[in-house]
Amino acid sequence: MAEKKQEKFDTLKIHAGYDPKEHNYASSVPIYQTVAFGFGDSGRADRLVNFKEKGFSYTRMGNPTTAVLERRIADLDGGADAVAVGSGMAAVSYTILNLAEGGGRIVAAANIYGSSFDEFRTLFPKYGIHFDFIDDINDFDQVESAIKEDTKAIFVESVTNPTTAVTDVAALAQLAHRHGIPLVVDNTFPTPYLFNPIRYGTDIVVYSSTKGISGHGEVISGLIVDAGNFDFSNGRFKQFEEKEFVLGSEEEHEQRSFVEAFGNKAFIARIRIKYLRLFGAVLSPFESYLVLLGIETLSERLAKQVASAKKIAEFLAITPHVKAVQYSGLSDHPQHELVRKYFPRGVGAIFAFEVNGTEEQAKKILDSVKIFSYLPNVGDARSLIVNPGRTTHREIPSVNKKQSGLSNTVIRLSIGLEDVDDLIGDLDQAIHKAFE
Repeated sequence: MAEKKQEKFDTLKIHAGYDPKEHNYASSVPIYQTVAFGFGDSGRADRLVNFKEKGFSYTRMGNPTTAVLERRIADLDGGADAVAVGSGMAAVSYTILNLAEGGGRIVAAANIYGSSFDEFRTLFPKYGIHFDFIDDINDFDQVESAIKEDTKAIFVESVTNPTTAVTDVAALAQLAHRHGIPLVVDNTFPTPYLFNPIRYGTDIVVYSSTKGISGHGEVISGLIVDAGNFDFSNGRFKQFEEKEFVLGSEEEHEQRSFVEAFGNKAFIARIRIKYLRLFGAVLSPFESYLVLLGIETLSERLAKQVASAKKIAEFLAITPHVKAVQYSGLSDHPQHELVRKYFPRGVGAIFAFEVNGTEEQAKKILDSVKIFSYLPNVGDARSLIVNPGRTTHREIPSVNKKQSGLSNTVIRLSIGLEDVDDLIGDLDQAIHKAFE
């Protein structure tokens, strides 16, 4: 019998993880808006609560609507399994806690999202988890020198916010694996349509699916995908090998570790059972449904948005009063060859430009646009504009902002689905007003 051929991206985004026969042949994924599910009988109840049978009992642990979303994103990324959570920051937080529980170190890029940087710098150290920040994450000698005996992972963004610097994921994955640690990639900006980190050796992928994956600015959500390739029984991650009370029966004197119970899905299983279940950043069934709707149009949205972003970036590059355009999708960008390697469909629809003027003139641009919406989100169907140094990245110390080229005259754009010529006209008139 011939092996079933793996469907391509645009088929998976519509059908992956969903069998209509299991849901009364509903063409759309039903919303299971319920707190709990019946056990059926006492025997099945025992099997469910001891994680010896797959099924649903309580929506904080899992829900059929959310399960479709989890399976769909896992298939789109080529992962073994996934878990959906209440926000992108919950996805980042649970991933770090699951890796470095009890204390340890994480090597991380310094030019990451403001809230991630703030959490890594000021909050996690209070829990015994410390970070070694690397100014240039593609400087592999610098990365390697930061790895210590208690280092648990390397954390990077595939495309940074807002300068769109690109990480050499394949090289970093090889380096991480030489030292017996996983590579974690925040792939929020590209989404799995523009970039597949697992294909290049990434072990864990996190998303703020609030952004491009959902794509309509209506639901806060996060996703964690496990490639299923990393060996968490290599001695560096004792939490995956210790016997768990929740994975056994006290009466029968039976306990298992996560590696014993779940094999190559131990990482995601532990996120679900220890962090989602106990810390409770749950994605509701209705929110899962909204994210699923967004995924159905992911390719079409991103293809248009990327094309528009490139045209707008090219316009700004030759516009008076624009000092620099921070977009690695431009042909003259220093990372052009790296972009060609990893991003044949384009590097994304979010980028920044620096005003050749004062902060007051930058603010005047923000106040003068008519089509762009001034708000702190990205990846929306609507075009968005913001001054990240004063808003989304305000938690970053000035020295780090300076290293990243993030001055208060930098403006970030997230390109939506409007007519590209109208967007160019809107920016043009706003810049003209600011410099009258």
